[in-house]
Amino acid sequence: QVQLVESGGGSVQSGGSLRLSCAAFGYTDSLNCMGWFRQAPGKEREGVATIDSDGRTSYSDSVKGRFTITQDNAKSMLYLQMDSLKPEDTAMYYCAARGGFYCGTAVAFNYWGQGTQVTVSS
Repeated sequence: QVQLVESGGGSVQSGGSLRLSCAAFGYTDSLNCMGWFRQAPGKEREGVATIDSDGRTSYSDSVKGRFTITQDNAKSMLYLQMDSLKPEDTAMYYCAARGGFYCGTAVAFNYWGQGTQVTVSS
């Protein structure tokens, strides 16, 4: 089993920055892919970014060039640096993880955190 705990959310003005963190506990050696997802009120969950165990990353078009996903495998930590934030980035952000070969927002993730709220005001 794997537990994921997010932190770092908050409120920021448009154009500002936030850094989200996700700590992974448990059988983390089984994980090959980690990612960030978000869900705004009344909208479907959206994949934001993923990173695999080799450090290869993918981003949604809506955040490409503004967000950066990184990981510290030694500390079992996942990060999302969010710059140039926009009001449309307002959402609950979730950390997710999975084992298996494939990595990307289109695949099913086995483990999810509780989420951390990000609010961007104009």
